[in-house]
Amino acid sequence: MAKTYWIGTYRAVTNPDKLAAYAQLAGPAITAGGGKFTVRGTPAKTYEAGLNQRTVVIEFDSLAHATAAHDSPAYQAALEALGDGAERDIRLVEGV
Repeated sequence: MAKTYWIGTYRAVTNPDKLAAYAQLAGPAITAGGGKFTVRGTPAKTYEAGLNQRTVVIEFDSLAHATAAHDSPAYQAALEALGDGAERDIRLVEGV
């Protein structure tokens, strides 16, 4: 079974307070779902059409685990707290 990586990039943060509220709830929800944070921050270097935007990478044992963490009531509460506080792109990508 291939590991799955939850990759999130932040295009814009429009409300830092909402983002902070989201972070307080999302971290525990994701780790409770088996996620391991491997990357959190701004790129050290970008190339080609890369954007210098906050990036988060979380490793899960499988796509099923990542999907379950995202769809869990605890993570959905975090999303509700975030609301329109940020514009993001979240992708679940299976490893090779």
